[in-house]
Amino acid sequence: MLLMTQEDDGLDGLVRKRIRALRVAQGWSLDELATRANLSQSSLSRIENGQRRLALDQLVVLARALDTTLDQLVENADDDVVVSPMIDGTHGLMRWPVKGDPGMSVVRQRLTAPPPDNPARMRAHPGREWLVVLSGTAVLMLGHRRYRVGTNQAAEFPTMTPHAIGAEGGPCEILGIFDRDARRGHQRDTGDGAEGEGTGGAGRRGA
Repeated sequence: MLLMTQEDDGLDGLVRKRIRALRVAQGWSLDELATRANLSQSSLSRIENGQRRLALDQLVVLARALDTTLDQLVENADDDVVVSPMIDGTHGLMRWPVKGDPGMSVVRQRLTAPPPDNPARMRAHPGREWLVVLSGTAVLMLGHRRYRVGTNQAAEFPTMTPHAIGAEGGPCEILGIFDRDARRGHQRDTGDGAEGEGTGGAGRRGA
């Protein structure tokens, strides 16, 4: 079964370059990758050099051997590289989807109020969140623990712990990354998909 033909030279050539680049990045010789993928060295060499058509079954085993997925290996490079944010003025945030993983989002938000210090007013849900403070000082509450996060400092935490984020001593701006579970948790909390509001919700309602 063939995945590509000679008529699809652009993507075909890109996939071949990816295979070689991933092999070199691992520090593997042709022989080592061929062994891992159960191919002959000559077959792998012809695949990389464009002297052999790309077969789906070979790409599957090569992707597995290179610790990637078939989708990533054959991804079209013509997709948009620059992504504009979706602006949510109501919650004071900007959100960018992560194309490599549609379940993830990047959120920028301006916080003005301190977080609640009562865990009963905090959120908890499956997932992990990562944030960096762009300006000012943020306060991260994890249960009864209080963390000050200054400009250019970052924090990462499991969202199963009751948590809330707010500002200290004036407004601050944060950039947060939500995995798919954390994103879904905040969508359920807000009902409107405003993931960042749950992370820095003190800016609107202190939760």
